[in-house]
Amino acid sequence: MAGSVILIIALSLFGLAVAFFYMKKVTSIPIDLGLNPEESGKLKAIHGAIAEGAMAFLKQEYKVLLWFVLGFAVVIGLLTDNAETQGTNEGWYTAFAFIYGAAISILSGYIGMKVATAGNARTTVSARNGLADAFGVAINSGAVMGFALVSLATLGMISIYLVMKHLLVDVPNNVLMEVIAGFGLGGSTIALFARVGGGIFTKAADVGADLVGKVEKGIPEDDPRNPAVIADNVGDNVGDVAGMGADLFGSCAESTCAALVISAVAFASDVNAMVYPIMITAVGIVVSLVTKIVSQMLVTVSAEDKVGKALKMLLGVSTALMVVAIYFVTTMMIPATFEINGVAYTNMGVYWCFLAGLLAGLAVGFLTEYYTSTEYAPVREIAKSCETGAATNIIFGLALGYKSTVLPYIAIAIAIFTSWHLAGMYGIAIASIGMLGTLVIALMIDAYGPVADNAGGIAEMAGLDKEVRRRTDILDAAGNTTAAIGKGFAIGAAILTSLALFSAFITSAQSLMRALPKYGADYNLVNHITLLDPVVYTALFIGAVLPFLFSAMTMKSVGSAAFDMIEEVRRQFRTIPGLMEGTGRPDYATCVAISTKAALREMIAPGVLIIGTPLLAGFLFGVQAVAGILAGSLVAGGVLAISSSNSGGAWDNAKKYIEKGNHGGKGSECHKAAVVGDTVGDPLKDTSGPSLNILIKLSAILSLVFAPFFVNFGGQLL
Repeated sequence: MAGSVILIIALSLFGLAVAFFYMKKVTSIPIDLGLNPEESGKLKAIHGAIAEGAMAFLKQEYKVLLWFVLGFAVVIGLLTDNAETQGTNEGWYTAFAFIYGAAISILSGYIGMKVATAGNARTTVSARNGLADAFGVAINSGAVMGFALVSLATLGMISIYLVMKHLLVDVPNNVLMEVIAGFGLGGSTIALFARVGGGIFTKAADVGADLVGKVEKGIPEDDPRNPAVIADNVGDNVGDVAGMGADLFGSCAESTCAALVISAVAFASDVNAMVYPIMITAVGIVVSLVTKIVSQMLVTVSAEDKVGKALKMLLGVSTALMVVAIYFVTTMMIPATFEINGVAYTNMGVYWCFLAGLLAGLAVGFLTEYYTSTEYAPVREIAKSCETGAATNIIFGLALGYKSTVLPYIAIAIAIFTSWHLAGMYGIAIASIGMLGTLVIALMIDAYGPVADNAGGIAEMAGLDKEVRRRTDILDAAGNTTAAIGKGFAIGAAILTSLALFSAFITSAQSLMRALPKYGADYNLVNHITLLDPVVYTALFIGAVLPFLFSAMTMKSVGSAAFDMIEEVRRQFRTIPGLMEGTGRPDYATCVAISTKAALREMIAPGVLIIGTPLLAGFLFGVQAVAGILAGSLVAGGVLAISSSNSGGAWDNAKKYIEKGNHGGKGSECHKAAVVGDTVGDPLKDTSGPSLNILIKLSAILSLVFAPFFVNFGGQLL
């Protein structure tokens, strides 16, 4: 076994140990720390309802996914045999890799959800002792998610490589890596349903709670009288912990699989160079631990203005450390010069590709912050527009979203051009991994957000001291800013990952075609993917409209689910005696059940759209049609995702800016207009926008895995 493989395994196990350490650190805090018996009873009941609701949703969702995964694995096994090898059906091995990837993704989501629901109430009680204690619990809860998920991803990828290497001894490395791509497909499939289902769940509850509670009844957010507040808090965990975790797990697995497929061509006999893409992520585990320790030493969260600085410090330090660490990793693992398809490249070129992706990710994240933070002009302009009503608020928000796509796309385009120039298709794959280089930290900060948000809701519902709620609101406000950065980062990573997978798909399909007599050993697929081909041109148009159809489906799903939620909340206020006065008890469980049922029902159609389109197009029109669809959905989907996410984030923070006392403050006509904008933006920023990440990635990884099917059986109508 090569030394690099052993090191990856060791770093992965080390990361899991770190995750376990932080989990024990969080759970060792008594859930009723410093509370009197009455406060303790309320807090435990609310915490239990949130945790029970979150885990109940996961259980129901995973039941549905289990049958889908097993059924789709059979399809993979039957349709993905590789024509380059004789006598071995690699399809069944790909199916096993698919199931394994799905299982690892499910485990990652379960761990993250478990710790997030354990950390929320502990953050609440720790806030009684001060801001620093509460911040420590919330960020440690996020750390469990970050270290566990990334460690499981690297351990899963290196273990599936070792297993398949042992089982498929005589299979060429490029075919072996295409089999392993099934692992990425498994992770991405779970991400599809976790993102879409989780997004529908949380926004149905959020919209229902806001429109009836805040707009119609005039009660505060997270008021215990509102029947939808528990479902809203459950949704924060379902969408922003399990959903975001599955999304970024998929990006990590997919981008690595894309790089492995191409590296198998470049480094067929050099195991160290071949597993270099996995090593980048594994090294990030150690870098992230050092980052967390160093950042704690540099910034102490002693005041409100220190929270945001502490979170941004994590991003800055981890980026700087990765720049240094990967330089040495690259020079040690990648040969000084190498060739791909007859073109010579250098290891320093590969390093600059990594750097281009890393810096592009940072740029996209901070540009997202600029367009969605209350500290900058764009959001304040939207807040001012609320003075003339909801209509102008909507207009300004949409305009901001459209405008905010320009600079992030330029940053990504620069990374793509640089990487292609320095290392071709392999360079783009490494750039996508570079954008995910600080993945542990990104997940840590992302999971911190819903923990802090839940902590504030629990403080409000349990009737704790107002100072506790004030402190949790400070944590939540900083979490909203970094969550916006995280969403931008996730979208940017999805765009580069999809392009890397597109490159791997072309590489794989070309290799398969060259093995068939009708194409010949010198067949160059790239020359046949041209806009002068009517099949490619038509498919490009189909790909471009897919993100819009997908967004329409997810937004309508949120609307339908929210309608049911609104009717239920209104019914309870109307029929439960004393509910508005605070003497009656709302039926929280029914609202959780409505969101759960709606999410499971509504996530099916978007899933069929994403999975079915490339399979049908490839079967009927061949590889060129699939390539056109991938290109169209990638370009249009990325723009729509950034626009939707930033419009929604800006509307949300414009509302919060007004609630701080600006433009009339809470309860003013300006505030009511802002609440409407926020309600419109909720499904954009938390459902359709982030879910588009999955559309562009899943279509690409699906095409890579099914490349043998498209080559062997595609083009039935041509």
